[in-house]
Amino acid sequence: MIRTTLGLALLLFSTAAAAQRSAEPVDLVDPFVGTSGDHGQLTPAATGPYGMVQLSPDTRPAEHAGYDFAATQLTGFSHTRAVGVGCGGGGGDLHVAVGYAGDAPLWRMDKASEKAAPGWYRVRYGSGITAELAAIGAAGISRFTLPRAGTVRVVLDPRHGYTKRKSAEWTGTAARDLRGRMSAGTVCDNGTYHLAFAAALTLNGKPVTAAAIPLAGDKLAFDLPVAAGAQVELRTGLSVVDPQSAHGVLDAMIGRRTLEQVRAGARTAWAAELGRVRVPGTGERARLVYTHLFRAMQTPARIDDMDGRYRRSDGTLHQVPRGHHRYAGWAVWDNYRTQLPLIGLLDTPRAADIAASLAELYMAGKAQWATQHEPFITVRTEHAGIALLDFRRKGIGGFDAARVLPLMVEELRGLPRETPDQQIETAYDAWAAAELAQDLGQSALSQTLRADALSYRPMWEKVFREIGPDSDTVKARGLYQGTLWQYRWAPVFDLDWVVNQGLGRARFNAELARFFDEGLFNMTNQPDIQAPFLFAMTGQPQRTRELVNTILHQPMDHWYTNAGKRPAPWHGRAFALDPVGYADGMDDDAGGMASWYVWASLGLYPLAPGKPFYVTTPPAFDHAEVQLGNGRRLVVRTTGAARAGAWQMRWNGQPLKGYSVDHALIAQGGTLEFVFRD
Repeated sequence: MIRTTLGLALLLFSTAAAAQRSAEPVDLVDPFVGTSGDHGQLTPAATGPYGMVQLSPDTRPAEHAGYDFAATQLTGFSHTRAVGVGCGGGGGDLHVAVGYAGDAPLWRMDKASEKAAPGWYRVRYGSGITAELAAIGAAGISRFTLPRAGTVRVVLDPRHGYTKRKSAEWTGTAARDLRGRMSAGTVCDNGTYHLAFAAALTLNGKPVTAAAIPLAGDKLAFDLPVAAGAQVELRTGLSVVDPQSAHGVLDAMIGRRTLEQVRAGARTAWAAELGRVRVPGTGERARLVYTHLFRAMQTPARIDDMDGRYRRSDGTLHQVPRGHHRYAGWAVWDNYRTQLPLIGLLDTPRAADIAASLAELYMAGKAQWATQHEPFITVRTEHAGIALLDFRRKGIGGFDAARVLPLMVEELRGLPRETPDQQIETAYDAWAAAELAQDLGQSALSQTLRADALSYRPMWEKVFREIGPDSDTVKARGLYQGTLWQYRWAPVFDLDWVVNQGLGRARFNAELARFFDEGLFNMTNQPDIQAPFLFAMTGQPQRTRELVNTILHQPMDHWYTNAGKRPAPWHGRAFALDPVGYADGMDDDAGGMASWYVWASLGLYPLAPGKPFYVTTPPAFDHAEVQLGNGRRLVVRTTGAARAGAWQMRWNGQPLKGYSVDHALIAQGGTLEFVFRD
């Protein structure tokens, strides 16, 4: 892969800096990975773990999240982002632009000055203005240091964003107490989210007294005379409740804290979260693990205010029980396979609150994509029931399953079943409802739902058993994304049937091998990302290991886009320590792909959410540790002089059969060992 000179310089600088400090996970994160072109759709935003505020520059040209690493022109900075999603992205709320009076509203960036770390970002632009951003939770500070005396204009735009803006309203226009509301289309404009904000403008630490100047499009401007070295700050809090509550968020999360204190607080919070996983060294592999874990821990966003109030997806106001939180900002179709299970392993209390938040989607009248009353930027919510079953079967509570089950059943009546992919995906949802009913002792309902789930089989036999002339055509027969070859392996909830009856084991193995040998696999989208791990489930663990190692670490051919198959493949790494951090056309999709990288690096993969086990393959490290909470620790390690050939799995020294391990076993804490035979 060809790296830009600037990208290489940034990488060398950040690697050297990290080596000089302690090898803490937080110091190994590179927020610029995946921020160039259509290679992740990420930004170097200042943000805290699961934070609503994602303070990031807006560039021209821009990608889905308002930023492109390759861009050299800046329009300003905004406070929200959907993390690594498609369509046109989402967010971009409350844009702030600061420049000298008379400047054109587009400034050249000094790319050599651009730096970022978890919770912090800095760049110099225009005639030497330095912007520095820090954020945690639902609040952040944007600070602008002015190099010379003159008059500076600050422009605030509540209608800025990456989707259709529905409304904007200022409820307070005094610089020391700015308040308002914003509404915009969710990702792909399939719904509407509503946010409130409160902000305060200061000059050299003192409240600004200048009067607001109304501009077209609900913008407000403030003209400030400044001396050389002066600092202008915008201190902002967001809320899903109302502007007054946003003011409470601003007071509680920012208050009198300096930007440096907010940055330090964000770093401490990130250090705690990233420290749940420990891999050795400071090299590329470790940096990639922590960079991707950093992305996986950015969604969904915590939306309850300091007093515990929040809004559900029907717009109604609620109070979260003390000691708990609520989350929003869903991309469940994209990340139920990997990211939600990763949170379930690493952070059981947070997973329980996320489960409660998912359950409340049903109580509020769940839509497949988004409602008109979303509290935060959402993509889609399909397969939330699968995620809930998966959490419950892993011992993660947080919701009343008996209350949610009838709502899951009701949802099934309206799910699409027209195209092959829709039939498979709806069957998975029906299977999850059937399994939950069985777990609750409702056998008759479970049998009915199971029959509904397995009714996809005749379609599968007709469409997928034989390889047709359109099997390698993207969107053939109405598929949403992907090819028939790629969706062929999708019924992981019914894998035994597909292997033994749908195709037969010998044919399954032969045609799965053909799928990879002929380059039919697509790592740039989710429908077939489980396929490399299927070999281990059918007695071919070496092939799983080879494929996973290639995807993690080696350049490979990538043939597919969401629109079609390329005439020639894009060749490069699926995951790289570079602004071109993902394969071309590959979105991170709210941590979905980042979590795949983390799982595969640890040698575990949640093949079928709802079935609480992990496929195993030798990890990317000789030794890794996962903190499971309450003093429990999972150690994954490889032993033996050789690192090739066959291996045996052991749990706390005792042999395990096969190449999978139950969640209940590893959740106790212990050592999972891959013993290579010399």
